Amino acid sequence: MAVIHPFRGLRYNPAVVGDLSQVVTQPYDRIGPDEEKAYRRRSPYSYVQLIGTKSPPRDETEYARRAQLLQAWIRDRILVYDEKPGVYLYRQTFRSAVDRGPLSVGREPATGNREPGTALTRQGLIALLDLTQSGAKAHEHTLRGPKEDRLKLFRATEAHLEHIFLLYNDPARTATAAAEGAIGGRAPNLTARDDFGNTHELWYIADPNAVRSVQAALLPLELYIADGHHRFETSQAFMQECLAQGWRPTGPQSFTALPVTLVNIAEPGCVIRPTPRVVHSLPTFTPAMFLAAAEREFAVEPLGSLAAAKAVLAAAAGNRHTFILYAGGKFWSLTLRDEGRLDHLITGDHPPAWKRLDVAILHKAILEPLLGIDDEALARQSNVDYAHTDEEAVALVDAGKGQAAFLLNPTRVEEVLEIADLGVSMPQKSTDFYPKLLSGLLAMTMDIAKP
Repeated sequence: MAVIHPFRGLRYNPAVVGDLSQVVTQPYDRIGPDEEKAYRRRSPYSYVQLIGTKSPPRDETEYARRAQLLQAWIRDRILVYDEKPGVYLYRQTFRSAVDRGPLSVGREPATGNREPGTALTRQGLIALLDLTQSGAKAHEHTLRGPKEDRLKLFRATEAHLEHIFLLYNDPARTATAAAEGAIGGRAPNLTARDDFGNTHELWYIADPNAVRSVQAALLPLELYIADGHHRFETSQAFMQECLAQGWRPTGPQSFTALPVTLVNIAEPGCVIRPTPRVVHSLPTFTPAMFLAAAEREFAVEPLGSLAAAKAVLAAAAGNRHTFILYAGGKFWSLTLRDEGRLDHLITGDHPPAWKRLDVAILHKAILEPLLGIDDEALARQSNVDYAHTDEEAVALVDAGKGQAAFLLNPTRVEEVLEIADLGVSMPQKSTDFYPKLLSGLLAMTMDIAKP
């Protein structure tokens, strides 16, 4: 069940900050030191000053500083509230870039691929999810460090500064149609471009009838977390912490709810990108020894180029379990000979759907038995780094920063939902939803009654 509420969104005042593209950012967990420096150079109002980065601050007073800055920006009308509670239609327009390889897109044919450069649109509905009456199924294991960091930020700011990305399935498009009808043909209230050239547009919908239609359409649906597992769990923990202190919500816009972007997987544009693995620091690795061992379970074929490797992956997506090895300047495809062998290759208490995931096969039937890279090594990243693109993975190997790269097809959206329904977690770095939800488009402050 998905109980949602409208809210008075807090957003940048373009009359003060100018071009929104200069102040919005990627989500906090996608921001490293270089990105932080670039964001701060762009504008004194960069949102990175509020949300921070993927590295928790060393000085605990930093959380209080961010809270003070948030209040100062509200006071100085750098950030302003919408007049009435509403929901928001969020539209992202982007292209399936040539250098990112196969894409898993919504509930489309089994290949889930788009021709390079195809224009795509993803729409979402932003509202408050009632944590007391609603839940969302997860597919990812969470870590203590990020949750502690976000909890400290919640405590200091008493605000949700970013959204959680949730999925639902509504083939009739009832909720989206209600929002589209409410905006008609009017221009968006906010427009920004992200670091990758993608366009993000936001429409504010305060009409009570439209809001009620969206609420009714979403009410019976199951929700699934795409991105934001750490923040979702932290929101639940913060709610329990507030209740234990005797705090009470003064309305829906409080610690009992969090802002979410709800995306319908039955519509086009729900894209997952693969995450290549770069293997390093193995004392005895050679391509020849590895391929000789791999041939016991995988058909090995040499390939002439990265373009050929991508074509092989695209042909295999949804049909065969195929991987690409790049080492010593050469490419090979590795295709599992017999899916019936998965129970033998992947031991442990894993459901069949988990064993059929390409990323699970890569980890459990290739990296662990053939290279000795087990779950602990993956968690420490002692022998594996993760690249954003196939090109980046190849370049890292060419630069001597890795011994080999493994390229793979993306996890399909239907696989994400299937694993979440089973109540188990996918292997690390199984999904990379693209594009990310922009941080800085919309925030929510909490109304709390304290004894």
